Amino acid sequence: MAEGKHFRFVSILALTALAVFAADDGKSSGPAASADRSTAASAANAPQRALPPVLRNAEPADSSFVLLPGPEPARTFVEPPVAKARPAAAVAESHEPPPPELTDPGRPVLHRAPRPVLPEDFESDSGLFCQKQIGHWQEPDAMTLLGVPSGDRPAFDDNQAPNGRIYAFSDPTNRYRQLELDFDSETGALRTVFAYPWKMTWQDCRKMWGANVSAAEANKGRKFYSYLNRRLDVLVDATGKVISIGLY
Repeated sequence: MAEGKHFRFVSILALTALAVFAADDGKSSGPAASADRSTAASAANAPQRALPPVLRNAEPADSSFVLLPGPEPARTFVEPPVAKARPAAAVAESHEPPPPELTDPGRPVLHRAPRPVLPEDFESDSGLFCQKQIGHWQEPDAMTLLGVPSGDRPAFDDNQAPNGRIYAFSDPTNRYRQLELDFDSETGALRTVFAYPWKMTWQDCRKMWGANVSAAEANKGRKFYSYLNRRLDVLVDATGKVISIGLY
């Protein structure tokens, strides 16, 4: 409705302007033109007639700004400035030397324990050397040379009555796997030595000490050889491997 009123008002103004321009084209000079100008001036000084409500512009101005809803404008990401790396020389100069406790001490120096000085006869054959100490050594004497025993067990007589103590030692020369020393319970003196070889056969014994022996059968297929010209006994298993050598 408001748009129709506005359109009619604009049309009336346009027609009025065209009529004025047409009249001016025909009467732009001469006495008639002067009369018209006088009439126009009189009309200008005459009181203005009020426009009817129909011709009044009651509408607001057409030009206006309307803010429509929509997404927020995208924010521009500004990348932070990258710190420039310092030259390698500057970095090296800024480092202080490591504290003394962090310095690599290097590999530790390992020192071998000094090898005990052993008697020459003992180095040659530890079993025969101990045989020579029968009747002389006491338990402290054996431990002075052989160290702390790895074990011990009671010794028995022919009637299975305990009559002594047998101590087991590792052979410092490594000639034998183990040495056992039997000490008498009454006198405390060494009376028997048992040597256990790593690898020895009855044929090896025959080559070293001969074959002047008396043989006796033992349990589990073993044999017991007792030398007649030596204080030496040999216990052999069923395959001929020496189990122990008895020295008395």
